[in-house]
This record gives sequence, structure tokens and C-alpha cells, in this order.
Amino acid sequence: MSSLFPALTSAPDDHVALRFGERSLTYAELASAAGAVAERVRGAGRVAVWATPSPETVVAVVGALLAGTAAVPLNPRSGGRELEHILADSAPALLLAAPGEPLPGPVAALPRAEVDVRAAGPVPAGTGGAEDPALVVYTSGTTGPPKGAVLPRRALAATLDALAAVWGWTGQDVLVHGLPLFHVHGLVLGILGPLRRGGSVRHLGGFTTEGVARELGSGATMLFGVPTMYHRIAEALPGDPALAKALAGARLLVSGSAALPVHDHERIAAATGRRVVERYGMTETLMNTGVPADAEPRAGAVGPPLPGVELRLVEEDGTPLPADDGESVGEIQVRGPNLFTGYLNRPDATAAAFTPDGFFRTGDMAVRDPDGWVRLVGRRATDLIKSGGFKIGAGEIENALLEHPGVREAAVTGEPDADLGERIVAWVVPADPRTPPGLAELADHVAERLAPHKRPRVLRLREALPRNDMGKIMKRALGDG
Repeated sequence: MSSLFPALTSAPDDHVALRFGERSLTYAELASAAGAVAERVRGAGRVAVWATPSPETVVAVVGALLAGTAAVPLNPRSGGRELEHILADSAPALLLAAPGEPLPGPVAALPRAEVDVRAAGPVPAGTGGAEDPALVVYTSGTTGPPKGAVLPRRALAATLDALAAVWGWTGQDVLVHGLPLFHVHGLVLGILGPLRRGGSVRHLGGFTTEGVARELGSGATMLFGVPTMYHRIAEALPGDPALAKALAGARLLVSGSAALPVHDHERIAAATGRRVVERYGMTETLMNTGVPADAEPRAGAVGPPLPGVELRLVEEDGTPLPADDGESVGEIQVRGPNLFTGYLNRPDATAAAFTPDGFFRTGDMAVRDPDGWVRLVGRRATDLIKSGGFKIGAGEIENALLEHPGVREAAVTGEPDADLGERIVAWVVPADPRTPPGLAELADHVAERLAPHKRPRVLRLREALPRNDMGKIMKRALGDG
């Protein structure tokens, strides 16, 4: 397989590949430091990477990929039990980490190789085959311990090249983001994406609206973020003309990892004249759909399938939906070169994840418009509500609730109901806790915008909603508060 990062040997020596705060590496410096890592890890089956938001993490991952060795990114915020499971399951030969980086017990026990970003080593000529493992990324375990999704080199190349095609992503682009580097959004799209194109990436370290304004106002062309980040941007825009100007000048604003509420879409568009585009993917599939850069974004839509990706919606029994009518809800199944090869050490889970004809069962529910654009309505396990004979996606109700001025945050779930099968429950953080909206008011608000059968039957007020590191609401934890 050809090199994942041709710019390592073809870019001008002074072309900046990445910047973290005051620290930066040119392509020549990155190639040299990653080459030194490659020499150290060549022949190892897998290596763990302590994935802090730093140049060392990038050098470690690129070095492993140059050596044809699979990298296992570790979340520095993981608890001890989770780290013990991941290390026992992936059995890395050693750990790559920044010099002097303190490590918790389970990780500290591994043989350690410190990453020197000023080290010198040759870029290996051989880069591995298309099906060779590139990354093992552990998915969050909702019903058991995390599973390691084995991502081959061809999946990385296929996803990044497909995104380049629909977004016009080139080596002239400068991407800014503040995402963690232990998952596919921050690492694959946010770091390896610019490097494959020969462009630059500026990492904020930690997300701030001030950082976004600074970087987009000084030459960056693209912003990647998650809904929580864009919500904070939308909140800050009315009092921050510099932020509005910076966003208006960006070539592309992209949101992913969860659906961006319509309300935030509209507030950003009104303040900047620019619309946020969305894409849809998973750890196991990388990216499946994306809104093209030259298309008019539609709030709530994640675009058509990417080049090379086959996508279908199916009934609960696996029967494909007869038509894309923009109304019928089905589970998304995908097939293409972007897919993982399986779960590490879990042939049972791997077999269960695929259909006999090779489609991956995503567990995500969606509707598909006649022109092929996909609109997500939630996860099958937590967001598909069967009430009164209807299949209802929680996502559209959440968007409707967020349009109410008295609602700051919202989540929707179902709970058993003797008459309806399931009743719709709205979990709401009020904009003003002193005068929260009532159930009847919110029910009428939803019924006017959607349909009467989609109105919430129960209202539960909360001071905050539980979220994970990516800003996704953890619905299974709602009942704990």
C-alpha cells in the first residue's frame, strides 16, 4: 500500500505540519522524529500510546504507522479498571509517552519508550499492507467492557480520501480543533487527515472560544468540533464580534460525534452567515456520510453516503426499507472500504456485528430523504421509542425542545407505559431554574412542530445532564441523578 503520509518526504522542509500552543513541528521534523519511533517499534505487534494532546502523541502514532505497527491510543482520563482491561486485551509490547509524563499504575508497569520530538531517524520505505492493522481504538462499553475495534490502513486512507473529495480538503487547508486524541474524531480526522493532505493542524490543547477566534482569525481555514463546542460558540457569539468575524471567514465548519441541535445551527448561521456541516461515523466504520462543502447544509442532516460507502436502512427483522421517503425510521447498515476488520479477540462480537452479506449493523436509527441525504434520529438501544404504534426517534423531539426559550438542555427517552407501550420522557435543564417550563407548555410546543403523538408525557427537570468526554449525553445515567 502506498504511504499514508506522502507529504513526510515531499513537503518543503519549512512547511509546518502541526502546532500545539507554542510548540510546532515542520514536516521534515515530524518525519525525522517519527522515523526514530519507527526504528524503535518495528516488529512489535502493537504499541500503546499515552494520548495526551501533544506533539509527542502525533509523533508516536505516525511513527508506529510508518513501522507497520498497530497503535493503541489510551485515554489519559480512563480509570484504572478500564486501563487494566485494555492493556490485558491488547497486550502492547511497550508504551510510547512524552518524557516525564506521569502514568497511573496499570500503564506504568509497561516497558516505556519516551518520545523525543527532536530525535532523528529515517522514514521507512515499507509502510505495510492495506489490510494490516493501523489502530486499535476501544469503544465505550455500555453493556460490558470496551471492545477494541481493529482499523486497517485501507480504512484510514478510504475515509480521509473520501472526506477530501466531498470537502475539497487540500494541502492549503489549516485545521483547528481541540478534540482529544484517543478516538477517531480527534486523532484520525483531526490529526491524520491534515497530514495525509499535506496541510497543517493547530491543536488548541483545550477548547476555548478565544482559541477558535484566534486561530481562525490568523489563517486557519477549517474547524472541527462536537456539539458541546458549537453550543458554547453559539452562546458566546452575541457578545464576541471577533469570534463571529473569524467563523465567517472560515472555509468549513464541521460538527460530528453527535447530532448538532437545530437551535445552535440557526444561531451560528444568523451571527456569522456560515452554516455548520455535519458528517456521520463510528469507531468501527470511520466516516459513512458527509455534507459536501458546496451543498446547502440542512440542519439535522448528515448528508449522503461518502464515495465508496454503501448505506441502507432496515426494519427490525433486517428487511430493507422499501423507499427513501424522509419519514420511515430504520437502522443504518453500511458496507465499504471504511470499515474495521473486527473486534480484537472477540470473534463472537465481530460475527454478530455483520450481516451475512457484509453490512455492519450500526445500531443507529435514521430516516433518508428521496435524494439520499440521511437524518439521524438516535440509537436503537436508547433513542428509538415505540409509542402508540409509532416508531419515534428521540433526536427530533430533542431538537424541538431546544427551540423553546425556556430550555437550555434537553434529552428524550422512553419508559414503559401500560397503554402506549412506551411513553416519551423529556429531561430538561431549564434556562432559568426559577421559572422552568411546565409539561403542558412543552408538550404543546413539540406537538405544534412535529406531531401530537411525539409530545412528551413526562417532564423531569435537572440542573445538568450527564455527558461523556465528547459531550454526548449519557442517557443510561439519567436515572442516577
